[in-house]
Amino acid sequence: MLLRYKKSGEKIAMGLLSFMPEEKEFKKLQDTIHTYETDPNWHLFLWKKEEDFVGLIGVESVDGICTIHHITVNPSHRGEGIGKTMVDKVKTILSCESFTASAQTKSFFEKCTEA
Repeated sequence: MLLRYKKSGEKIAMGLLSFMPEEKEFKKLQDTIHTYETDPNWHLFLWKKEEDFVGLIGVESVDGICTIHHITVNPSHRGEGIGKTMVDKVKTILSCESFTASAQTKSFFEKCTEA
């Protein structure tokens, strides 16, 4: 189930973000979370499976274009289709004319959108 990020889930979100190579440093994680908390164009969602949060997707929406900046799944849950499901669900939640990906998420996003 895809849930919108809340401040109470900050530690969980930071833990999931830390699986992304460019988000390893604590200061960088804090800055990223701060952006999602303060910029109304940045949207962060967590994927809950049973009782645990196992995935995260972060999207920036500007002028009808949504860019996926962060997408990560706990390594013990990879290969289950959670990442693709998060992309599909976010497309139904955010009203964007088009979706694209940042340099960090581009290869994964392309796999998700293959026919």
